Amino acid sequence: MTPASDRWQQWRAEVDLDEYETRWLRLAEKGNAVYGEADFVSRFEPATVLDAGCGMGRVGIELARRGAKVVGVDLDPDLLERARQAAPQSRWVLADLATLDLHEHFDVVVLAGNVIPFVSPGDQPAAVARCAAHIASEGRLVAGFSLRPGWPTAADYEGWCRDAGLELDEVHLTWEGWQTSPAVDPDSFQASSGGGYRVFVHRLPRPG
Repeated sequence: MTPASDRWQQWRAEVDLDEYETRWLRLAEKGNAVYGEADFVSRFEPATVLDAGCGMGRVGIELARRGAKVVGVDLDPDLLERARQAAPQSRWVLADLATLDLHEHFDVVVLAGNVIPFVSPGDQPAAVARCAAHIASEGRLVAGFSLRPGWPTAADYEGWCRDAGLELDEVHLTWEGWQTSPAVDPDSFQASSGGGYRVFVHRLPRPG
């Protein structure tokens, strides 16, 4: 199994997992919207979801609560164990996204929480390709991440998806953006090549 990227190891070294988990719980208790990713994915009405790079399972657990059959995958055993303890009814798999092969297909494969930037740079194209290989025929690959210096650009990610045989369906500025504003024009990356955050929706090419 490929070691975690330097960027991920730095994040782990800086973050107290108990504090991180508690922060999300407190935000939810105060009525803050903490399930934007789940809201976004839910509009596709998926029966099955692969939460790729699931971490502690925040997104996958919420989608399971809404009725989807969820499989979560992560390279970090500590985070995966927390997800397993929080939702033992779901399946949680220790695996590397760059070599993932579950022999299953899903209505939605979601990469939330800067998963792609945290993958080792040399493995990012392979991780996208393996996620794409798990999409059902009418399914979607949904990924959101920050656009920061030294991180993958929108054009980088679009190229990896194109090489994996996917076509771009939508680009949004936030997970909540689909509710309040139209999608960024998927035929132009001028609007999605700067800073900020982007959410991409890809799918397999439509027949014909």
